[in-house]
Amino acid sequence: MNEKSTQELENVLGSTHSRDFEAFYKENSNSMLKGFDTFSNYVKDLLKQKALTQQNVFLKADIPERYGYKLLSGEKRTRQRDVILRICYAAEFSLEETQEALKKYEMPQLYAKIPRDALLMIIFNERPGSIIEVNALLKKNKMKPLKTSGMQE
Repeated sequence: MNEKSTQELENVLGSTHSRDFEAFYKENSNSMLKGFDTFSNYVKDLLKQKALTQQNVFLKADIPERYGYKLLSGEKRTRQRDVILRICYAAEFSLEETQEALKKYEMPQLYAKIPRDALLMIIFNERPGSIIEVNALLKKNKMKPLKTSGMQE
C-alpha cells in the first residue's frame, strides 16, 4: 500500500469517528510515524546502502563515538537538532534523506524561510567539505556553527 501524505491522512480523519480509530490505524499504519526505531533503522539502512561505518560517520561528524552509538541505539536522546544534522552530513545524506531523518527523529525539518536553515539546505546540496568547512561557511555568513554533541542536552 502506498504511503499517504499528511494532507491525505487529515482528510480521512475529518470524517473518521473515534470508535473507528482502530480501523483507521490498521489501514494507514504504513503512513504513520512509528517512534524512535524508525530513525535508528532509517539511518542504519542508509549507512549500509552507502557502505559507511557508524564509527567513520561519528568521526567525520566530530561526535564522540560512544555518544553516537547511544544516539543510534536509542539509549540516549538529544534535543540538539545540530547533532542530528552533523550525523546526516557526515553520513553523506542528501537533503531529502536529511529531512526524512529529522522527521523520523521528531525534530523540525530544515525550513527555507529561516536563513540558517536555508544555508544548511544549500550546504547539503553542494557538500562543501568537512564539518569544519561547514561551520566556517556558517560563521562567514554570521550564523551560528553546528553545535557539538553531548553536554548541551
